[in-house]
Amino acid sequence: MPFDAKTPALALGCAVLTVAALAGCGGTAALDAKPGAKPDATSGTANGATSGATPPVKPVTSAPPAATRSLAGRTVVIDPGHNPGNFRHTSEINQQVDIGTNRKECDTTGTSTADGYTEAAFTLDVSHRLRDLLRAQGATVVLTHDAERPFGPCVDERARLGNKAKADAVVSVHADGSAAGNRGFHVILPARVQSGAADTTAIVGRSRTLGERVAAQFARATGTSPANYIGSGTGLDVREDLGGLNLSTVPKVFLECGNMRDPKDAALLANAAWRQKAARGIADGIGTYLQG
Repeated sequence: MPFDAKTPALALGCAVLTVAALAGCGGTAALDAKPGAKPDATSGTANGATSGATPPVKPVTSAPPAATRSLAGRTVVIDPGHNPGNFRHTSEINQQVDIGTNRKECDTTGTSTADGYTEAAFTLDVSHRLRDLLRAQGATVVLTHDAERPFGPCVDERARLGNKAKADAVVSVHADGSAAGNRGFHVILPARVQSGAADTTAIVGRSRTLGERVAAQFARATGTSPANYIGSGTGLDVREDLGGLNLSTVPKVFLECGNMRDPKDAALLANAAWRQKAARGIADGIGTYLQG
């Protein structure tokens, strides 16, 4: 789940009281309360942000496997959502940072499956697999973190890392924490935002193309369908409340690979063979985008 969308505090009322499950506990606004709900997601203009009209999203269509041409000379930044250590540093990740349109938490703990497989563990595993696939094609790959730090990075720093690398593409890897019965993946695209430190004008179109390619190839590689609870069946969703997107100056998308709180999706996300397919789908999507 997008790290600048979840409440970071570890609620005492979480159903699973293992340390691993606590890493995925939400705050006072439970995501399961309303299918597809995001505690601080908004529609239209958020917190005074000025947004231009955003073109309607296109549905995911079938796509052939990506070409295997070299990605030499291309730089890809992979942003593994959350950090396994975040739940030990709730005071630090609760600190507010500027996301362009307003201020939000530095980072959050992420969600988890019912049996305690955390989103942070999932995102790192898929990111490692994705890194290896892209490097095998010659790409220069940068991770925003590799669990080498105690928490974070904060959402604004994650955006800056992609910008500093002058990335040709950035993908932030996540898994959702919605209600049981809500299944499937979706790709989050940046809205057209010009407010404060945020100006996505130059990247909206390219990010949309990147998101469409990732969605198509992810569906092909994993055999899973676009989310049945968000994105109107297109597999694509536009948001203006995520600092990781608002502050990016290079093409960037978030990918919610599935819903960790749904038993069927959770079984896929916890399966190593499926995670390899997920990494392949993301790599193929990035490859088709970079190869035009």
